[in-house]
Amino acid sequence: MVEPGRSLGQALLLLLSFDPELWQIIGFSLVISLSATVISLLLGLPIAALLTMRVFPARNSIIVLSNALLGLPPVVAGLTVYLLFSRSGPFGSAGILFTPAVMVIAQVVLATPIVVALSHRLLTINWERYGDALTMTGASRPRSAVTLVAISGAALVTVFLSAFGRCIAEVGAIMLVGGNIRGYTRTMTTAIVLETSKGDFPFALGLGLVLVTLTVGLSAAAFWIGRRI
Repeated sequence: MVEPGRSLGQALLLLLSFDPELWQIIGFSLVISLSATVISLLLGLPIAALLTMRVFPARNSIIVLSNALLGLPPVVAGLTVYLLFSRSGPFGSAGILFTPAVMVIAQVVLATPIVVALSHRLLTINWERYGDALTMTGASRPRSAVTLVAISGAALVTVFLSAFGRCIAEVGAIMLVGGNIRGYTRTMTTAIVLETSKGDFPFALGLGLVLVTLTVGLSAAAFWIGRRI
């Protein structure tokens, strides 16, 4: 029989005593998700700027696709990455399945559409305000894009928070491609699933408390920044 109060107390004790395995999982989760978020920004922001500043045949299709992929089921993304990097897949020779590297790739697949879709909306607003001025100064397209991103910097923090939130709370994709290997590819979400199935509720609850705190903190930060923009 599960005793919620006792499990919560034990979970807090694990956190406050800095249980090595618990905090290793937390640290690993943050590294994987932050890495995927940064890569998603590096990939997504140039695409969003291109969609904002240029008109080309496939532009509307890319915009529609990026918005549609906002709801991409994580297990589908994970299955796709798994097939690509499995031994019989086109990138199987890389040998990175069930490693942190492929977990980052899976999260990048999930986060990049968020960066593209949300950044495009924000950049479009500022392009309408400052696009003519940038064009009149004779700035090149790349320089105009950099300036536009710099102008939108504060608003783009919410894009970062949204992408990071998607990554840190994800479980299906990284479970498929990472294998949930103890001490190597285990994250907060995959560990919660495993420890709950084993009946180790204090450990799972401790991770859950950290995850909820991060999620609430990200939402609060995004709301606060949105009010100040």
